[in-house]
Amino acid sequence: MSVIVAKAKEEIKNIIYSAAEKALEGANVSVGDLPEFVIEVPSNRDHGDYAVNAALVWARAFKKAPRMIAEALMENADFKDSYIEKYEIAGPGFINLFLSDKYYADIVKDVSLKGEDYGKSDFGKGERMLVEFVSANPTGPMHIGNARGGALGDCLAAVLSAAGYQTEREFYINDAGNQINKFGLSLDLRYQQIYKNNVEMPEDSYHGDDIVAHAKAFAEKYGDSFMEKSEEERRAALVEFALPKNIQGLHDDLMKYRIEYNTWFKESTLHNSGETTRIIELLKESGHTYEEEGALWFKATDFGCDKDFVLVRANGVPTYVVPDIAYHYNKLVVRGFDKAIDILGADHHGYVPRLKAALTALGVDADRLDVVLMQMVRLVRDGEVIKASKRSGKAITLVTLLDEVPIDAARFFFNLREPNSHFDFDLDLAVSETSSNPVYYVQYAYARICSIIRNLEAEGIKMRECNEEELKLLKLPEERELILHLAALTDEIVQSAKAYDPARLTHYVTELATKFHKFYGACRVKCEDESLCQARLNLVSDVAIVIKNVLTMMKITAPEKM
Repeated sequence: MSVIVAKAKEEIKNIIYSAAEKALEGANVSVGDLPEFVIEVPSNRDHGDYAVNAALVWARAFKKAPRMIAEALMENADFKDSYIEKYEIAGPGFINLFLSDKYYADIVKDVSLKGEDYGKSDFGKGERMLVEFVSANPTGPMHIGNARGGALGDCLAAVLSAAGYQTEREFYINDAGNQINKFGLSLDLRYQQIYKNNVEMPEDSYHGDDIVAHAKAFAEKYGDSFMEKSEEERRAALVEFALPKNIQGLHDDLMKYRIEYNTWFKESTLHNSGETTRIIELLKESGHTYEEEGALWFKATDFGCDKDFVLVRANGVPTYVVPDIAYHYNKLVVRGFDKAIDILGADHHGYVPRLKAALTALGVDADRLDVVLMQMVRLVRDGEVIKASKRSGKAITLVTLLDEVPIDAARFFFNLREPNSHFDFDLDLAVSETSSNPVYYVQYAYARICSIIRNLEAEGIKMRECNEEELKLLKLPEERELILHLAALTDEIVQSAKAYDPARLTHYVTELATKFHKFYGACRVKCEDESLCQARLNLVSDVAIVIKNVLTMMKITAPEKM
């Protein structure tokens, strides 16, 4: 929470406990024995800015009716030099507290003072967080699910940083295993089709245009010289030729999407360094493996999973889960991150317990791995769902989406819903310049504020710093509502970080834009009272600061003109 909100809550807490000490004089009860009470914001602000339930939770200790306790507390409460202006006792004994003009004035000053740092906190205490997201197979272009994962993961990392965590972004490159073997097979067959007839593509191979393009480029460079080579040598050469191009393509596409990673981690490094083999040996030493029909199994049922799974096949080849275990062991033990956060598709639901079980067997606290499961996205145009087949190569890719939809809209829209909710991406809405388009609506609010400030400057009215008495003039409901929303930003960022849900920030900034438009319709910034005019100028400037801070966190532009 912001320092002003935190200060107000601390004041309330101290006032209530001090009042309790006085009320308990002569009683056989000490303040230290009293249970904690809650300070919360009432659903209806007319009932107070904060409601305190101390009298209700202390009824047993005081051996009195809650309302009598509330009256005793308020008789002994000293609100002098605090943010509390008055109180009311309501219902069975709730204490409703009303904030002073100074509280609102201090919030406006705090936003102006902190500027681009407003909203940030040290909540995370520098805990090291590694956010892994997208991690698309480098065997083809990124699809629409990767587009959602990219916006979600990047914004989550930004939110965690703002909440005081030391955060890094990572892309895991699956450059080994079955998908690379299939990539080599598909390239090989397309290459052979250039020189031979009747070369069929298996149904489960990759049929995308990118495979054809790679094969043609390889043929242009090497001709038919690899047709006489062994299948193994030919496929290895094709993968060596095409894979770096695909990885660079992923890098370029994500840069276009405004995503930069601290690390691009290759799966092959786990194999080459021996970490994968080491994990198998460590799991054997843990006593949670067994052999059956020549294969090595992990006893996942020892850790609550519904069934065991194979680590090493009878042919001696590890299954895909082994490098995944090694990778997460590398994150949490070798590199020592406090938390590893994976953004994965909802189809990985069954995979997570197995991974956590293996980490537990390796002596790692599995709670240090958090997985955000993300539901699928459907693209909608003219009210109809766009159907696309990945296997046929007609899938909507990240690049084709960004060719049609502004990057600002894509990043905002993909964070409109919490990760585990299904989402229909309305292509028509994303490009519309109307208030129905949420990103346009928010950006328009920012541009309107910039316009207000510019126009007033053109008239010779330049914003200056206001003193406390001038800021206390902001008393209208629309002004107060706006100020209270500004005060909520820090806590909203913290709650977003705790829930791994950046959608809270899109909701917050959209609501802020709504409250600003409501204020603008009710309150003239330019008015005869110079002090009030300046106070309102300071307030709208603060709104612009907060809108820009949130949009910047999401890597969305804040245009000064629209």
